[in-house]
Amino acid sequence: QVQLVESGGGLVQAGGSLRLSCAASGRTYTMGWFCQAPGKEREFVAGISWSGSTTRYADSVKGRFTISRDNAKKTVYLQMNSLKPEDTAVYYCAASEVQRPVGTYSYARSYDYWGQGTQVTVSS
Repeated sequence: QVQLVESGGGLVQAGGSLRLSCAASGRTYTMGWFCQAPGKEREFVAGISWSGSTTRYADSVKGRFTISRDNAKKTVYLQMNSLKPEDTAVYYCAASEVQRPVGTYSYARSYDYWGQGTQVTVSS
């Protein structure tokens, strides 16, 4: 059983930046970030392969968010730049026990473990 702990959320003005971190208690392969705004379903934000060489992003965050990982620290990051009020949500880290095909990064069912979430609020 792998535990995931997110950190780095907070309140920021539109146009600002935040960096989310997700520390895993064990080895993980494909990892991803999802978000859930009030009254909406959880949706995919970004995913990354074990090596870090393959990444995928939701269209809404391309060019603004960057996912990366440090396997020595068992940590995945989400650098969020040019934040918009519509980015306001709880952000969840997710991890898979196996390497998933890149075409499946955006599916919640591809992930075996989930963190508790960290709130990101962007004010206008």
